[in-house]
Amino acid sequence: MNLLLHPVYFPNIATCAALVQHTVTWEVMDNYQKQTYRNRCYICTDQGKQLLTIPIKHVGGDQGRQQYRNVCLDNCYPWQRQHWRTMQTAYRTSPFFEYYEDDLAPLFETPFRHLLDFNLKTIETICRCLQTEMPVSKTTVFEKLPSSLLDARNLVNAKIPARETFSEYVQVFGDRHGFMANASVLDLLFNEGPLAIQYLDKTDLKLLHG
Repeated sequence: MNLLLHPVYFPNIATCAALVQHTVTWEVMDNYQKQTYRNRCYICTDQGKQLLTIPIKHVGGDQGRQQYRNVCLDNCYPWQRQHWRTMQTAYRTSPFFEYYEDDLAPLFETPFRHLLDFNLKTIETICRCLQTEMPVSKTTVFEKLPSSLLDARNLVNAKIPARETFSEYVQVFGDRHGFMANASVLDLLFNEGPLAIQYLDKTDLKLLHG
C-alpha cells in the first residue's frame, strides 16, 4: 500500500512504523502549517517528554503562506548545537546511543538552509540506522484528496493524539515517568538498537482501519 506522508523532524514512532511497513510518497507540495511535527519532535528526558523545536523564518505581509519546500531555517540561533546537547544529556546512558552517535552527529554540525531538506536528511539517517530503504518518491502537485495514495498526512498534526497502542519498551527514565509513548523514533533507536525495526514492523497502525 502506498502512503502519502509529510517529511518531519525525526519522525515519531507512528510515522516511522508507517514508513517501515509500507511504500511511501513524500508530500512536498503543500503549504507550511504551524503546530505540526514539520519542525518539532519529542524526546524523553529526566524531566519527562521534552519538545525540540527548529526555529524557522516566518513569511508574512503580502506573501502570506509559504510552501513547505520554501521554508528556511533560522540559523541565527544555534539550535543545532542545543538540540544535539539535549539529546546527548538525555540519552548518553541509553544502551545504544554511542552505537548511533557518529551517524547522527553530522546532522547537527552541517548548516542547512531549508527545513524540508533537513527533515529528509534526518529521515535518511534514521533509515540507514534502521537498515531500511529510504523512500525517494515525492509529490509533484498538491492534491487535497489524493486519488491514488492512502492519505496519512494527518500524522503530521502535533495536536492530534495517536490512535495506536504502543507496546512498552525500557526507557532511560521510565522508572521516574513511566512509559512515554510515541516519542521520536530516536528514543526507540537509542533504547532498542537493532530491535527497533522489529518493533516498528509490529506496530498496529490504526490509520489503515478507517
